[in-house]
Amino acid sequence: MRPANILPNTYMSLTTVYRTFSAGDAHLIRSRLEASELQATVAHELAALSMDGYALAAGGILVQVPSEQAEEARVIISMRDLPADEPGAASDHE
Repeated sequence: MRPANILPNTYMSLTTVYRTFSAGDAHLIRSRLEASELQATVAHELAALSMDGYALAAGGILVQVPSEQAEEARVIISMRDLPADEPGAASDHE
């Protein structure tokens, strides 16, 4: 029996915001997004790690968020490469 608050045929549309061939890199990005209170997931990781060359054939390991969070996620990801002294960069002193 389906819980009353779950509607049939409802789903969350996910958008890929980051693509890599490294599972560690994908999980680092996922962790940063979750720390910013976004819902992030890693896709294609198991298949990429199970078969040699599959990550390349599948287009990499993907970090995905709900479509409505994609813009904010891309901003957070782009900020990871900023030096700490640049305006807009995250600071440990805040």
